[in-house]
Amino acid sequence: MTLQRPINSRGARTKRALGVQAVLEWAFRVEKAQLELPVRKDVSDEGFGFGLEYVLLQRAALGCKVDGGQHKIGSYTHADAEVVAATVAGMPERLGGIRMAISVAELARAGITPDWMPSVVPRCVPMETKSNQHGERATTIVVGTERVLTRGKWRTVKVLACPVTWRPHPEQIASARRGYEDWWEALDWVRDGLVVGGMLREVEVTTAMPKLRPWK
Repeated sequence: MTLQRPINSRGARTKRALGVQAVLEWAFRVEKAQLELPVRKDVSDEGFGFGLEYVLLQRAALGCKVDGGQHKIGSYTHADAEVVAATVAGMPERLGGIRMAISVAELARAGITPDWMPSVVPRCVPMETKSNQHGERATTIVVGTERVLTRGKWRTVKVLACPVTWRPHPEQIASARRGYEDWWEALDWVRDGLVVGGMLREVEVTTAMPKLRPWK
């Protein structure tokens, strides 16, 4: 997705409106923006990204008057993409910190969303199976004995049971969906940070978001 600003009726270029997921994929997948993750103890947990001062310094170092992004020259990365990367890198600890920042960036770079295990339904299956010439059968275990009367005689017989489990386990599905919700919250924070920061020159971040709970 090459970022090209549309031209309005007056001949002036306008910002391109994109949802936050599309912005992230453009920054990390197309522009190849990289996360810079220094250890900074002076960052407020509630702050957006590295703060506007940090982003301004980064843009000054890049040379912000370059109107680029349509054709990458060498290792040039669009300045707006750098702002997006700086914002993601400042992910607060309450949302997962550096771990979540890396996850958001890598998912965007791959152009995918977290696997929330769509259409998966837990099934009750034997814990173990064994195969022989007659096919595959569930493994059983002895859970006790019983005295039974057969043909006029009392006999002791084994009571067998088949241990079962749920696959995938409901907790696996719940964990995957909690992970998706955490990712969604992180994207919501990034979107707010980019809007409040007002540092993007060619992109307007819209309110569009992925579905919060697509499994419902």
